[in-house]
Amino acid sequence: MNNKGLIKLFALLFGLVSVYQLSYTFITSKIESDAEAHAAAAVSTDEEDYVAKREQAEARYLDSVAKNPILGFTSYEDAKKKELNKGLDLKGGINVTLQISVRDILSGLANNTKNPAFNKALADADAASRNSDETYLELFFDAFDAVKGDTKLASPDIFANKGLSDEINFEMSDEEVKPIIRRKVDEAVVSAFEVLRERIDGFGVTQPNIQREGNSGRILVELPGARDIARAQDLLSSTAQLEFWETYEPGNQHLINFFIQANEELKSIVEADTPEPMEEASEIDSLLSDVAQDSLDLATERNPLFEKLQLNGPGYAIGLAAIQDTAEIGSWLRMPRIRRLLPPQVQFTKFMWERPSQGTEVAALYALKSNRDGVPRMSGDVVSDARDQFDQYNRPAVGMDMNVRGAREWQELTNEANLNNTGIAIVLDNRVYTAPGVSQKGGIPGGSSEITGTFTVTETKDIANVLRAGKLPAEAEIIDSFVVGPSLGQEAIDSGFTSFVIAMIFVLIWMIFYYGRAGLFSDIALVFNIVLIFGVLASLGAVLTLPGIAGIVLTIGMSVDANVLIFERIKEELQKGKGMAQAVSDGFDNALSSILDANITTGLTALILLVFGSGPIKGFATTLIIGILTSLFTAIFVTRLLIDAYLNRRGRKLDFATGITRGLFQNMNIDFLSKRKIAYVVSGVLLIAGLASLFTKGLDQGVDFVGGRNYQIRFVDAVNPVEISGELTDALGSASAKTFGDANQIMVTTKYKVDVQGTEVDEEILGILFNSLQKYLPDGTTYEDFVPGGTNEDVGVMKYRKVGPTIADDIKKNAVWAVIGSLAVVFLYILLRFRRWQFSLGAVAAVFHDVLIVLGVFSVTSSLMPFSMEIDQAFIAAILTVIGYSLNDTVVVFDRIREIIAERGWRAGENTNMALNSTLSRTLNTSLTTLVVLLSIFIFGGETLRGFMFAMIVGVIVGTYSSLFIATPIMFDSLSRKISAGKK
Repeated sequence: MNNKGLIKLFALLFGLVSVYQLSYTFITSKIESDAEAHAAAAVSTDEEDYVAKREQAEARYLDSVAKNPILGFTSYEDAKKKELNKGLDLKGGINVTLQISVRDILSGLANNTKNPAFNKALADADAASRNSDETYLELFFDAFDAVKGDTKLASPDIFANKGLSDEINFEMSDEEVKPIIRRKVDEAVVSAFEVLRERIDGFGVTQPNIQREGNSGRILVELPGARDIARAQDLLSSTAQLEFWETYEPGNQHLINFFIQANEELKSIVEADTPEPMEEASEIDSLLSDVAQDSLDLATERNPLFEKLQLNGPGYAIGLAAIQDTAEIGSWLRMPRIRRLLPPQVQFTKFMWERPSQGTEVAALYALKSNRDGVPRMSGDVVSDARDQFDQYNRPAVGMDMNVRGAREWQELTNEANLNNTGIAIVLDNRVYTAPGVSQKGGIPGGSSEITGTFTVTETKDIANVLRAGKLPAEAEIIDSFVVGPSLGQEAIDSGFTSFVIAMIFVLIWMIFYYGRAGLFSDIALVFNIVLIFGVLASLGAVLTLPGIAGIVLTIGMSVDANVLIFERIKEELQKGKGMAQAVSDGFDNALSSILDANITTGLTALILLVFGSGPIKGFATTLIIGILTSLFTAIFVTRLLIDAYLNRRGRKLDFATGITRGLFQNMNIDFLSKRKIAYVVSGVLLIAGLASLFTKGLDQGVDFVGGRNYQIRFVDAVNPVEISGELTDALGSASAKTFGDANQIMVTTKYKVDVQGTEVDEEILGILFNSLQKYLPDGTTYEDFVPGGTNEDVGVMKYRKVGPTIADDIKKNAVWAVIGSLAVVFLYILLRFRRWQFSLGAVAAVFHDVLIVLGVFSVTSSLMPFSMEIDQAFIAAILTVIGYSLNDTVVVFDRIREIIAERGWRAGENTNMALNSTLSRTLNTSLTTLVVLLSIFIFGGETLRGFMFAMIVGVIVGTYSSLFIATPIMFDSLSRKISAGKK
């Protein structure tokens, strides 16, 4: 080997840099452990707002030590920027994909026009977006072109309006307007991106990640370590639409008459059968019943509205209702036949509920003065600054300052409120936060105001944060969310580390057992390889995920493949009578081609996965690619350096075997090709059975592919998933529960309101789950204990995932393209390397065979296995890895066939059998080590990876079989026909 000195220097520097990069991770881990211990001692679990206070205590501790020097070369603040990042599944936190509504942006640019062609195009674009990869904007343009008639985009009532008059005039053609609208939409998405980034900066988590996903209008946000999940989701999804409305005076007679008429009208809409009286009425039910009977004297008959709504609410509120009834009352008040009853004096009234305080059962209803267009008197764009503070009663509040225009409008509005005896409703995201009256004559000058209510300090900080950052230019819908509690993240680290250690120990022992001292050199290179992988991940700022750990552990199993190939070739050269030094040199040289081909095909599938995958799957692909590169370096160069250094000392020899393994698999003469017809029949039967199950039974598709939500819930004692499924189906309409790992843990899947936007639905479902499952939880368990990141980290929701239908379709399409792309790329690579399409045909046929059998096994056994067999993104990663592994094995065999045929000629199968026999030791060795590694992850790696690993185990077994009995025979049969035809 040439340039040994340079390689030694590079290996030394590479190793030192990797250790240096990893040192930052050890430093931050130690300090953060101290911070957690400090917070646990400082904050009691009995305290209100425990999660937020614990986060704040940890943050204060870390801030206090952030700049302290450590070991003379870094500080915590500096080390945090350079540590190995852990993904959400290892650290806990929230991963959210937000879809900025391009529809809202277009409507805003067109001033919410009523133009029929414009609104028809929006509706058509909505429908088309469900089954198209095109961006919403391009779908809108296509839809508009189809329905516009004589209407132009530059019409005065569309985009040639006052707001866009500087750039668009009514003489411009549609083709001239489209680029401007594209730019405006992109600017709006960028604005949303910046608003979200400013909010996240104020949230206080370390190493947040926010990035745009192409031109799709999607924004990916990761908040690792975030424990207060509800707070994080509110922060991300709230539009921060601040508005100021004038209320009506208390007891407005026009509104009272309206509610009486509305109640009469609802009698003909709502079923009039009186429900049986409840044995016990709650406090709020009694209150509302008393009001309905006493103040309105309507007890003699059914009164749908007044049974749920108490008129004359507190302060400037028009009414009061139980929170559980607000949705139904709101739907009644939005009915066209009900709104037509509003008298002319109040016909444009907007009804809006207050933001109820924590722990209360009731919410106030406000009637707000509005105009025909539903525009508030003032909007939040006049706010120049906002801050959290305390009011005159020392309660948490939010102070606001306004710009010059806002100050003028504020004084006018407050003056009118004083004269009319009305209140000023301060509304944020369609919730009334406060509605004070104005006692100061002439209004409030200066533009300063205050939002008060029943807030915590954390809530006022968040409200001030979103007001400072500004409002989103359009609604941000959470179309994909992945939430992991911190305790589950620690369990994932523990299980991943356990599987890693067990797999590592087995491989190290096996290599020494099989190859003796040479195996020891391989082990040293393998350990060095692991250090390099983690060092590279840290230096690149990559994120380590649970699938990423699986990728590293898999790399351990596959990295020995290169050493096995080399050692087997060295043994062959020794059998030819060559000297030790020459045999080693030729063994490394002859194995190089097979090593490169095998790793390139695996690397190509990993690259496809990196392109089409998302989230944790990208982590798996990243670690696999890094592992392939470092494995090549350590196997080819580091192992060679160690062997040469050993042999150069006093003429030492190396056997590359032990007493037990010496001569094993040598002089094998199995006639593989003669058994190919039997193999075709066996494979045909398996394929037919699998396809029959796929077409009849199908696959258990997870929420990644069909949309919905799933919740991993843990209890103290074992539970019956069938019983829970029935109870949740009654509550949610659509729900299933399966045991997930231990008998005290289930995975609940539901499609309940999957199309509905907003965090309210998430909170509603969590509330339903808590109420339905409360009897299975320990006595005293509260809702705060139950939710992810709650005060009790041993029970409740450990993790949940939401995938909207749109992104589910995208994931499914990407999965299909990933598999097709992988096959196409590998077919072309093998064609270029082997120069015969028959080799490509054999390899791709074997891959199809392997993939279909894995799918068939999953279909047949999905209801039999005691673990989750759902098809999700991780399963697609497993399929692509199976493709890479199968090709790896096949390419090694094909490489040897090509080599032997080049030396000895075709000889009608004799040399093909020889090639198969000569690579049998390598095939079985690599398959065995890889299988043991996979079994280690399967058993000890945690429930999340169990289905993923099962697919891998089946794939490795089938892939080993197919390289011997499918790929090679198909190549042989097709090539034999060509040779026979050529001879004729």
